[in-house]
Formats: sequence, C-alpha cells, structure tokens
Amino acid sequence: MFHQYYKWIRCFQAVAKTGGFTAAAQYLHIGQPTVTDQVKALEQRFGVELFLRGSRSVQLTDAGERLYAITRGLFGLEEEALTFLQNAHKLKTGLVRVGAVSPPISLELARRFKRAHPSLDIAVTVGTEALVLKRLLDFDIDVGLLAETGSIDGIHIAPYCRERIVAVVPDGHPWIGKPSVSIRDIEGQNIILREIGSKTRDRVELACRHNEIPLNCAMEINSREAILHAVASGMGISFVAQIECIPLPGLAMVVIDEPLLSIDYALCCLEVRRERPLIKALFDAVSDQSG
Repeated sequence: MFHQYYKWIRCFQAVAKTGGFTAAAQYLHIGQPTVTDQVKALEQRFGVELFLRGSRSVQLTDAGERLYAITRGLFGLEEEALTFLQNAHKLKTGLVRVGAVSPPISLELARRFKRAHPSLDIAVTVGTEALVLKRLLDFDIDVGLLAETGSIDGIHIAPYCRERIVAVVPDGHPWIGKPSVSIRDIEGQNIILREIGSKTRDRVELACRHNEIPLNCAMEINSREAILHAVASGMGISFVAQIECIPLPGLAMVVIDEPLLSIDYALCCLEVRRERPLIKALFDAVSDQSG
C-alpha cells in the first residue's frame, strides 16, 4: 500500500527536511506547484494538517513532527541504499567471495587483492574441487581457485600461478643438504601419498610414469597436515606444493629435479558473471600484479 502514497510522502519529507516548498522542489528537481499539490493531497487523504503555512515560511505541526520522525529514517535508508550502490559501482565498497582448494595460495590471492583494493572485502573458504565448483554454480561464491583444471562449460578460467612440488623428508634422511635430487632417487623410497584424486598425487604419478620409475606407496592419507606429521615421525617421505610445506620439527624440504613436478592453479568464475565489477576487479588485480 505504501507505494500508492510514495510521491506524496516523499514531497512531505522534502519540505520538512529543507524547510520550504520552493527549497523542496529544488531538492527533488520538480516544480514547486507539484510539491504543494502532493503535500495537500496527503493531508486531505488522511485528514491531517502537517504544516502551518506562513507567508514566508512553513512550520511542522505536531502531526507533521511525528510523521517526519518516521520519514527521516525511512528516506535516510533509501539514500543510504543509493549511496551504497553508487560506491559499489565505483568499487569503493563490496565483498568478493572466493572458494579455494589451497589455503596458502588463497591467502596470497587475498593479500594481492587487498593491496589493489583496500576498501573492498574478500572472504575465503577452503574445500575440495568438487565443493568449490558446486558453490560456484550455486552462486554461493563469486570466484574459485582450482588446481590443474581443464575447460569447463560455462566457466571462465584464467591461469593464476604455478607452484613447484617438493619432497618432504624426515630428519637424518640422506637427501638433506643436497641442493636437489634426481627423480630417479625416488625409486625404493617409502612414499606417503594423498588420496586418489589429489592433484599433487596425480602429478607425482605422472612424473614417475614418464620416467618409468615404480612408486612404493607405503601409506595413503587424505590430509596434507597429517602427511607432514607422518613424515616427521619417520614413516616415509611425501610430496607437497612448496608453498604448502609447513616447517615442522623433524621435517626437511628437498627439491626434485623434474619439470613435471609442478601444479598450475587457475582462477575461475561463471562465464555470465565475468564482467561483474567486483569479480572483474579481482581478476584484473591479479593480472596487473603478475605482469
């Protein structure tokens, strides 16, 4: 029902705010007679007197004061909403929701974005590739950070970074102290692998197949942190992206001399949303800082 009287109440609010009908007309960018007619219609429809009209000024009646106390908040929220939309268009405010498969890489992404747009907010959630894609398709997130992903219908994908895969070994391991070791040195080692489907595992298995090296899988663990603790406990060696290697006591990182031991990460969003201002701002910020 409110929309039926919106113009009347809007004119009342303008007169009360500016202190006069002429000033209200200038404020609303309409003619002064229109403002007078709208306020008069409001008074007649509800049988109230809202202003005491003098020859040179107007004054709110008691009913007018009480109504103005309501409309001041009502139209204040309207102006606040318009200000928000204007600022969002100018990238002065807003939130980008990111889903990622890698905590360290997503945090670096957030740091780079905030450096480019300090006034904008970014929220990061971490999950599996399947979960990130589902949330992207459900509009629960705006941008996904995925590893080793191919083309996907309806998804815009842009390369983000490449990370080296390194070996992690326990204290006392013969590889410690070497600048790097050959991929062939893996043969005969007790290997702790991630679960099937892990991008790190896929790349390690690919590198070993390419070099015709058998893998001795001593254990399979579906947690990166648990694998690092298992290695530190002397249960075998494993492989992680270098940026994800947490420096734990009893653990050392060793470079493997093999180009295939790397992971490519990419940013993705729904194709239909790639030009949305906040999403585009994130992609542009990453592109600008990597160039």
